[in-house]
Amino acid sequence: QVQLVESGGGLVQAGGSLRLSCAASGRTFSRYAMGWFRQAPGKEREFVATITTSGINTYYKDSVKGRFTISRDNAKMTVYLQMNSLKPEDTAVYYCAANARGGTPGYYYTSNYDYDYWGQGTQVTVSS
Repeated sequence: QVQLVESGGGLVQAGGSLRLSCAASGRTFSRYAMGWFRQAPGKEREFVATITTSGINTYYKDSVKGRFTISRDNAKMTVYLQMNSLKPEDTAVYYCAANARGGTPGYYYTSNYDYDYWGQGTQVTVSS
């Protein structure tokens, strides 16, 4: 089984930055595409970013493009989400997720159902 633990959330002023980390357990982390999702109170969980196993290819929700960067360090079994120019609407619980099944090359995993393992989430609050 894969366990994911997010960290790095907190309170930040609008325009500020945070870097989220997701530490994974397991021996095959490098085989898993990884994703970040977020969920604001009373709203559905939404896709934020995903990264392929190699870390070469990434894909983002339109509203975070240019502000957020997903990356991974397979040696450290960790995926990151660098969040810059944060806005109040970015406030949410952020979840790390792992796809352990593989899939179609060139396909970006943007659905909850594309992922097999989830972390418990870390709260990000952006004040105006």
